[in-house]
Parts: sequence; structure tokens; C-alpha cells
Amino acid sequence: MPSNPLRSLSPRSALPALAVLLVLGAGAAAHANRPEPFGDKVVGADGADASPVGAQSSGTGGLDLKVGPGLEAYARDGGQHLWSYRREGATALHLAMVGENAVVVWDDGMVTSVHPADHSVRWHRSVPGLADWLHAEGEPGAADRTEAEKRDTAGKRAAAALQPATEEEPWVAVVTPTLTMGFRERDGDLRFNSRPAAGCVYDPLRAVHTDNAMLVPRTCATTVNGVHQLPGGISVFRLSGHGWQLSAGPDVQLRRIDNHRVTVDDGPILGSHVFDTDQGVPETTCGAAPQPFAALSAACAKK
Repeated sequence: MPSNPLRSLSPRSALPALAVLLVLGAGAAAHANRPEPFGDKVVGADGADASPVGAQSSGTGGLDLKVGPGLEAYARDGGQHLWSYRREGATALHLAMVGENAVVVWDDGMVTSVHPADHSVRWHRSVPGLADWLHAEGEPGAADRTEAEKRDTAGKRAAAALQPATEEEPWVAVVTPTLTMGFRERDGDLRFNSRPAAGCVYDPLRAVHTDNAMLVPRTCATTVNGVHQLPGGISVFRLSGHGWQLSAGPDVQLRRIDNHRVTVDDGPILGSHVFDTDQGVPETTCGAAPQPFAALSAACAKK
């Protein structure tokens, strides 16, 4: 055998290797020139159009972040426009800071995580049905709304749909009337998804979040296929582990009190109570009438 195999290659046997190099070169060129996925485009201050932005703002470090038409970054000191993150054909409606990252809801139903420090796009997730709900597709009177009313509706719904939390680690829930999805923020991993029971819909506009849970009321038809059911309720979601299903009327109102407590106001008949999302039980006063929750009895016994 020849001492140097490379020298033993004939011109004919070298052709496949040359073809491979040409294919690799063409692939690299195509990769370099291919369109950015999801229409992503980040433009620095030297080439950016500092277009008008919405009033919503959330700061991170020395940045002031705003939405509309994309994610716009301004210097907190001086206010100069630094960079824009845009998606072709989509408009940013709402952002929430989750840890050091900005999570953005777009009008086409996409949810995106961006790291503002280096304006890198970390992940995209599409939420089925979100775009239709943002634009009130098929709802009575939707076609008669002005453009300003449509923008206002989409903005309010985007803010209600995105519910951030920080425990056990940063995550976000995205809720629509027919679907709720939970994503781990560090990588966009889908941790849960839930559809309401037959005859029921979630109400994102009444949803609230604490540091470790998201609570969303649901409204239900009283009879489904001849079976009677409660007219309402509350679904409580967490990143991992079990959540809870709470009984409630169809018009229940929720209000966050602090990091782990929510007021549940169920009207003059059912009354109000405080739900603790850390313990997973209604808050009570020790020494009051016994409650059917073992965690409450244990908590009081420690005092």
C-alpha cells in the first residue's frame, strides 16, 4: 500500500470529495442568506427608525423597554433610542419582565423571550387561538369597532393573557378562553397545557398571578349533555406539581394581595376569602371554626 493514501487518489476518485466541498459551500452560503426565522430583525441605533412607541415601559439595567411596533430599547439616561427588535408582519402588544428577560406577546399569537442585555432572541412559542382572541375574531360587534378600539382591545387582552411568575423558577402562563399553557422561561419548555371542561371557558381578563401560581376563573353552562354542573370555578396552575380546582360562582373576582395571597370575592351570598397559593388552601384565623383542610390544622398547631 502507498505510504501516503492521499497521493494514491486519481483525478476521478477526487471528484466526490470536490463535490462534497461544493455542496458544503453552497449550504453555508444559503444558510448565511436565508431569511431570519419568525421574521426576526434586530436593528441598532445607527440604522433604526425611532418610531413612536406605546406608553408601556419596563426597565432593565440602564435600559427602558417599550412595545410597539416591536420591542424598543431606550437609554434610561437621556432617552436616546438604542435598538429595535421587530418581527416582520407582527406588532408587539405587551411585555413582562421575567427575571432578566423580556417576554413579549405579538398580535399574531406568538410569544417571544428576549434577553435585553445583548438583544438576543431566546425562544418563540405559538399559542393556538391566541391571535383570534386578541383580535376578537367572530365576536358580536367586533367588525364595527374603530381601529383605535381594536388596538385597545388587543392590548388589554395581551396584558391579561401573559401571567408571569418566579417560583419555583421563572415561568409564564399564557391563557386564552379555550387553552392555558405554561412555559419555563429559561428555555421555553412547555410544562403544562389545559383546556376547560366541556361547556366551560376560561376568562383571562379576570386572571391574576402570584409569585408561584396563576389563577384563572372559568364560566360554565349549567347543563352539558343533560348533566348539571357548577356555573363557575377557578383553576389554579403552578409550574410543577399539582394545581387546584376551586369552587366559585360565575362572576367571582380575584385580586392579588401580596406574593402568595389572593382575595376571592364571590359576591354577597358566598362572600369573600383569601386563598394562599403557597399552602394551597384558604387562609383562616387559628381558633376559628374547624376547616376541612389538613394543612390549616397543621399550621395552627405550630403556633
